[in-house]
Order: sequence, then C-alpha cells, then structure tokens
Amino acid sequence: MHISYSDRYMVPLAPTHPFPMSKYRLVRERLLEEGSITNRNLAEPPLACDEDILLVHTEEYWFRCVRGELTAQEVRRIGFPWSEGLVSRSRAAVQGTILAAKHALRDGVASNLAGGTHHAFPDHGEGYCVLNDIAIATRVLWHDGLVERVAVIDCDVHQGNGTAAIFQDDPDVFTFSMHGAKNFPARKEQSKLDIHLPDSVGDQEYLAILHEQVPHILDNFRPDFVFYQAGVDPFEGDRLGRLKLTLDGLKRRDEFVIAACRERDLPVVTTMGGGYAKDISDTVEAHCNTVRAALRLT
Repeated sequence: MHISYSDRYMVPLAPTHPFPMSKYRLVRERLLEEGSITNRNLAEPPLACDEDILLVHTEEYWFRCVRGELTAQEVRRIGFPWSEGLVSRSRAAVQGTILAAKHALRDGVASNLAGGTHHAFPDHGEGYCVLNDIAIATRVLWHDGLVERVAVIDCDVHQGNGTAAIFQDDPDVFTFSMHGAKNFPARKEQSKLDIHLPDSVGDQEYLAILHEQVPHILDNFRPDFVFYQAGVDPFEGDRLGRLKLTLDGLKRRDEFVIAACRERDLPVVTTMGGGYAKDISDTVEAHCNTVRAALRLT
C-alpha cells in the first residue's frame, strides 16, 4: 500500500503552540518499528505545482501566501506563523494526497500521513489549514479525466467547512461531515450532509449514526472515488474536541468506513486531519489505527 510521507510535513513551532507537529514523524516511526509497514510503503511527494493549487485557490490568496504578504490577521486565522517552510509544508501535503489518490485508483487504498486540511477556503486559510488538499486532489483527478463523482467522508470533530464551501454547488462531489455541533468553526458551512453531534457523544451512538449514513451515501450517490478525512479529535482525551470516543471506537470507525468503500470496490484515500490529545501518544496510536485498518483492507 502506498503511504505518502515527507519530513517537510513538519515546521518548527513554539513549545507552547497547541498543534502537535511531531505527530507526523511519530506515526511513521511507530508503524515502522512495529513492522506494520516498511520503507517500501513510504513515498516522499514532491511539492505541488501552482497550476494544481490554482484549480481551487485564488491567485491573489496563494501568491500572497508564497511571497509572505498575508496580513497579520490572515496569519492569525491560519494559526501558524508564516515561513517559507510553511509554504513548502502545504505544497508537500497537497501533493501527498494527490499521489495517494492516484495510487488508490490502481491499488484500491492509499494513505497520506498528513492532509485533511479541510478548513482552507479558496481565498483564505484557517484552523491550521493553508491549502485544501482534498479539494485540490479532487480537481486534479477531474482535470486528468480519472474520476467523475467523488465523495468526501469527513469524520474530524470539526466541520469540514472549507471543503463544504468549495463544493457546495457542485453536483459531482458529495461532502459529508460528522462533527461536534458546538465546536470550531463557530459559523458552519453547508455540506451536502451534515451531522451535528451534541457534546459527549460516545462510541455506541456515534457508530450507529455512521453505520446508517455511510452506506446510504455510497449506495445512493454512487461515487467512483472516496476521500476519508480520518481526524482523530473525536477522541475522549482530545484537548480540542468535545466528544467521547475511545481509541477502540475510533478504530472501529476507521475499519467500517474503509471496509464500506472496499466492499463496493471504491478506491479510498485516508488523510490524517486533526488530533490534539493530552497525551500525544494517544493521538499517534489513533492515527496509526487508521493506517492499520487501510493496510488490512488493501
């Protein structure tokens, strides 16, 4: 199974910054150390080109970002300090999802050990998201004539507002977001289907909803490709989430979504999304479980 990974996914942050930047490296290391993957699974993506990025993002926003000309307010909205490394990180993560998508078309399943940056809009970034990798990868696949209908299954605890807005009027992309009703973003966009969950929802209720909705989407919309945004911040120990899923519940979530795609012979790509557990080891384990599920169902 193809897994996109690059050390460019990480940029230096202040020790007090809430984003666990080291999780990307730690996920890769844990999967290698336990033998779930080898270096042969891993492929380093080059940097996404401007032509692909501009299939989604405006020239005005993107080129100001490249030149370091974003306003202080725009930088605060993104949540990361601007740097050339941040631009490279964003390009690499996008290309990681594009490459994973092309491998999934051949192999059935692939993963990006980054991505899922679903808060990025065409003209701005927010919520630790500079570029919307899933939206760009979708448009690249279209541009190359590789897919017609795409479903985005977004299980991050935060609504995929950027992705919803980008594809709101597009009949060939079904956006599904299952998220905390009272969590970021305060102003929600309209996905094709939103499930707004109250605080403290646990494994049983969450999985029951997922088991009802995902097969319905896949069987009625009939996509020919699926992006699975597998954010692990619904975890009960997450600092930025308000739900109560256990590690086992998240694992069963991942297994169900990926299996539902594979049972229908639908290629699927997993992206990491959010994860901010009090103990970073829990975040790493949850992200590893997503990849383990993908490996089992390849």
